[in-house]
Amino acid sequence: MLNVSYLARLLSPLLILAALLLPTLSQAQEITVQHAQGETVLNGVPKKVFTFDLAALDTLDALGVEVAGVPSALIPDYLEKYRGDAYAKIGSLFEPDFEAVNAAAPDLIIVAGRSAPQYAALSRIAPTIDLTVAPDAFFAGAKKNTETLARIFGKEDKAAELIAQLDSSVAELRAHADSAGKALIILTNGGKISAYGTGSRFGWVHQDLGIQPAVDDVEAATHGEAVSFEFILKTNPDWLIVVDRDSAVGNSGQTARQTLDNELIAATEAAKNDRIFYADTVRWYLVGGGISSLQTVVDNLAKALGGQG
Repeated sequence: MLNVSYLARLLSPLLILAALLLPTLSQAQEITVQHAQGETVLNGVPKKVFTFDLAALDTLDALGVEVAGVPSALIPDYLEKYRGDAYAKIGSLFEPDFEAVNAAAPDLIIVAGRSAPQYAALSRIAPTIDLTVAPDAFFAGAKKNTETLARIFGKEDKAAELIAQLDSSVAELRAHADSAGKALIILTNGGKISAYGTGSRFGWVHQDLGIQPAVDDVEAATHGEAVSFEFILKTNPDWLIVVDRDSAVGNSGQTARQTLDNELIAATEAAKNDRIFYADTVRWYLVGGGISSLQTVVDNLAKALGGQG
């Protein structure tokens, strides 16, 4: 017959040891994440992930990490699966649907850029991280975010592969960027034009990719510095890099090609030498620093520059 008293004495030290070890084991599961607005501690690998940032969605998709909640609009075509009903719609790129987010009880919320001002409010619902990237360290920030997300989800090997591929492509582009001439980056929006230079949201073209700017004193505003067709002709860039905001956000009306279809633009070196590069505006303007998006951006630019000899 089993001696209960003896068994209790035998198990007692083991139970005490287990009780002492449990906090240590629990702490070992915690993941501390440094981000743009501080530090967030996660209680293990998140199972239900919400992101308001398309760059993070791009990177998580490239890493093979499942996402449960995404913005309700402006999901790009190459990520169109996230438009489906299988993914919770949690608000816009700027404004969360707090009721829906709270009801869903996510394990991790990701904000950046457009949604970064909502960090504090979302942090009261669930652990939240801000993956905003500084314009003056765009590629470095995008790669760091890739590494951060990979560490959270145990995808370090995949991240290293993606970053190595991007680094190789950037190095190849930079090798012939100097000889490509000077470039002016412009954004068209409702028939109006603004220019971007070093230090701006598109300054990585110059800073990270080594393409020379056609003008140095452009105001680094969010939507660029308003300029005229006369300014573009006077600047006379070797390359004109065009971002069509209306196309990116789905506005109807005048396209970038229609906006630039005039005699002043036609008189520039860029136009005369067929060096007007119309950017993939969804990746440039909406998605930004996603690791997959950046790879496509670099590949497209390298093809354009290289194709001109």
